[in-house]
Amino acid sequence: MSKVKLGIIGCGTISSIYMENLQKYEHLELVACADLDVDRAQQQAEKFGVPNAYSVEELLADGEIQLVVNLTIPRAHATVSLQALEAGKHVYTEKPLTVSREEGKQILEVARNSNLFVGGAPDTFLGAGMQTAIHLIEKGEIGVPIGASAFMINRGHEHWHPDPAFYYDQGGGPMFDMGPYYLTALVALLGPMKRIAGTTRISYPERTILSEPKKGTKIDVVTPTHIAGTVDFASGAIATVTTSFDAFGGTSLPPIEVYGSEGTLLVPNPNTFGGPVKIRRKDEKEFVEVPLIFNNPKNNRGIGVADMANAILHNESFRANGELAYHVLEAMHGFHDSSDSGRHYVMESTCEKPSMLNVMSQL
Repeated sequence: MSKVKLGIIGCGTISSIYMENLQKYEHLELVACADLDVDRAQQQAEKFGVPNAYSVEELLADGEIQLVVNLTIPRAHATVSLQALEAGKHVYTEKPLTVSREEGKQILEVARNSNLFVGGAPDTFLGAGMQTAIHLIEKGEIGVPIGASAFMINRGHEHWHPDPAFYYDQGGGPMFDMGPYYLTALVALLGPMKRIAGTTRISYPERTILSEPKKGTKIDVVTPTHIAGTVDFASGAIATVTTSFDAFGGTSLPPIEVYGSEGTLLVPNPNTFGGPVKIRRKDEKEFVEVPLIFNNPKNNRGIGVADMANAILHNESFRANGELAYHVLEAMHGFHDSSDSGRHYVMESTCEKPSMLNVMSQL
């Protein structure tokens, strides 16, 4: 079997699940990992049996590596992705694609001009839960989709994260942290977005870290921490979206609901790969759980990389692609821009609604 040889840049916490999962696919060969901290790269290589621990420069210079998985921090995404593309390698990056729209456009342009692929997380919409929900919509089980709601509401990272300051700086906040999961899921369910109306606020200008090792440290909050708005989709559906780090009392709201002319669908947490998926048709009194259309692991992070590698081998399209990642990046900025301007933000980009996985030939 032909294999795509890949290397991982960025050996932080998230790299562990990628290294574990990517080595399960027969058409992938993880040959190297790299980090600014070479010792950290060496530790991860030893832990997961990766043949080579490189500096970033060494990995980019390795002519055998065809695909770079960019797991660096968000503000480094653009720099590393562009370096990889300039080295003639395909790139898959953790979310978000970049911090700014300008950088995102540059990455897509360089990739097109170089005949290279760009992909990006999240790939959770390829999990059994979300694929089942998409399948039900496409079968017409809830009729014509009319609207949706999405809620990501918690009390903020200072309660548990060891170094949470980034989440309250530019490029952070609940929209840029968790928005990629929810907006990507909505595009997978309903298709591309057309325009956005948003309202934002900074509820608490200062936060106190309550977790070790920086317990007691004050954080100045410079990015909105409560964002609410609506999304008009090209299909005609309208979604209500709320992301917040300000709900200290928690919430009982579902992650995502989709409302159709013939029923309502309860969609699982888009930051997970499983279920449950529940449906209530218009003549039924209760929601009923629907069996998932295929089985996959609880955490199948990296399935988007596997899908992209398959596309590289066969020169095909793939699902967690750069156009989708950029469309979501633009939309996240759109919520903020709409609030600042007091007007709808009209989307400039579009993307294809991702096709479903072939259940008979799962990755």
